Amino acid sequence: MSNDGTKARRRFLVVATTVVGAAGAAVAAVPFVGSWFPNAKAKAAGAPVKVNISKVEPGQQLIADWRGQPIFIVHRTPEMISNLGKLADQLADPESKASVQPPYVDPELRSIKPEILLIIGICTHLGCSPTFRPEVAPADLGKAWVGGYFCPCHGSHYDLAGRLYKSQPAPLNMPVPPHSYESNVLIVIGVDREKT
Repeated sequence: MSNDGTKARRRFLVVATTVVGAAGAAVAAVPFVGSWFPNAKAKAAGAPVKVNISKVEPGQQLIADWRGQPIFIVHRTPEMISNLGKLADQLADPESKASVQPPYVDPELRSIKPEILLIIGICTHLGCSPTFRPEVAPADLGKAWVGGYFCPCHGSHYDLAGRLYKSQPAPLNMPVPPHSYESNVLIVIGVDREKT
């Protein structure tokens, strides 16, 4: 075989090997690159959630689920709202200046509509879920208790706006998730209210 034939054969083998190697690398890269994108389950976990609150009576709480977290939705009575104004001197952050909440909620009521509260139902201390305690002056919480949340894990107390009382293990008020109203009774959790 001539020298030219050997060179042509080598060139062919180099080109063929390069093409097969590049194709193999591309095929191997597809699942790797695909793993960078969230799957359908992950997309659904971060998706907004719509909650109908039409059946939540005044004084009652509904618990929804958003991103694997409990969302406490409370239909506050006029008495509950009135009691919130009496607690400022007992709270660690009464105006919610250090707390996590969207800018469009009232900092003291911590809601868009005064009668409807939405908070992420997780204690800011170690992540336990506080208990809804709307009753006034129960024996185990004392005569000064006007309703709120009690964390059974380490004893943190929150009012009915999710604001933390002073001298508690928890450091902050319970967070308020981004939310908006699609109608008077349909709340969309995970979508910020449009600026007006």
